[in-house]
Amino acid sequence: MDRSDTIPEGAEPAADPASRLYWTLLAILQTVMLAELVVLFLAGQWVHVLQVATIMALTLAPLALGRRLPVRIPPEFQTLAITFVFASLFLGEVRSYYELIWWWDVSLHATSGLLFGIVGFLLVYVLNENERIEVSLRPRFVALFACVFAIAVGAFWEVFEYAMDQTFGTHMQKPRFGDPSGLTYTMWDLSFDVIGALLISAFGWWYMVRDARSFIENWIDKFNRHNRQLFRRGKARPFSTSRQAPGARRR
Repeated sequence: MDRSDTIPEGAEPAADPASRLYWTLLAILQTVMLAELVVLFLAGQWVHVLQVATIMALTLAPLALGRRLPVRIPPEFQTLAITFVFASLFLGEVRSYYELIWWWDVSLHATSGLLFGIVGFLLVYVLNENERIEVSLRPRFVALFACVFAIAVGAFWEVFEYAMDQTFGTHMQKPRFGDPSGLTYTMWDLSFDVIGALLISAFGWWYMVRDARSFIENWIDKFNRHNRQLFRRGKARPFSTSRQAPGARRR
């Protein structure tokens, strides 16, 4: 019997290492931010108090909304999400890692390209399996979509930073390499978004063409087991980007 069929919809195995990692990490991050919140409150730094409280709410949002949303998010995705939020908003903005460590912003933008590339693969799979849509998507299209999706999210974030700076006088677009306008900062960020997106898309395409398993496919299959209601007859096939016969060559 397929072990995935024995897991109730929306449930996580109690001994799942990914679940344990998620809960442990969430507890640690919340403890660190709570301690920082108390220090900022006693110091009367109300702007930072609001920032930290908002970041804590964002990392707890999956717990609050999990039972109300029709989609179940596996712990691997949630772990990546809260880690990225903590590193970018808490460490980057509140603790000023963007100014203290020159490569902090660069590494986060490259990572965001990887993360949103994975989300792009997931979106294509759900589209391919939706009962209302009959499509057959080849690996090269899936990789292209994942890449473009990740780059688009990165571009949207740069627009958001610009809007925040212009509207509220923040300094999200920081001067870099002697350019006070922030243009160089923006272009470097977009460049690393593209690099991250290209890397994850090439990785995913290579695995799909070889008909081999990758962690992307394993995570998507886990997403399937917890979201059977999204797919035909309530049962999704293992991750595949085409409806060709087994062994057919895909490009």
